Amino acid sequence: MAKEVDNSIPEESALHFQKDDSGNTLSPVLGADRRNFLIDIDGTICDDVPNEEPERMTTVLPFEGALEFVNGIYDQGHVVTFFTSRTEDLRVITEAWLQKHGFRYHGMLMGKPRGGNYHWIDNHVVRATRFYGKFSALVPTSEMTEKFEE
Repeated sequence: MAKEVDNSIPEESALHFQKDDSGNTLSPVLGADRRNFLIDIDGTICDDVPNEEPERMTTVLPFEGALEFVNGIYDQGHVVTFFTSRTEDLRVITEAWLQKHGFRYHGMLMGKPRGGNYHWIDNHVVRATRFYGKFSALVPTSEMTEKFEE
């Protein structure tokens, strides 16, 4: 049985609605003390399993510290969404694996482009943390960003 996903935003991080100078409603933003975490699955919370080997997706184990990290940020009221290159036909397998191992989350986006080297362009603040094989506290570092020419 698949885990029931809680797609609601935590109460304490209610969305803030704003208007532009012309009075048009803008996209809502989370409160300053809350974040939207988009977390990859393969190679980030468990071994890197390609879509072509779904049988391995049921037996792979979470990386040390992954469950505690994910559930910890969930418990702090942040929004946790798994953003994976797994295809939609692998959703049930993926949800069952997350439930089996006790991961708590609000949603899951399937079909992230494969191949890495991501460059995200957005009108909202985007922060990225590259996973290097060990979960620990997130600490601020210098930002590597690019901007559009003015």
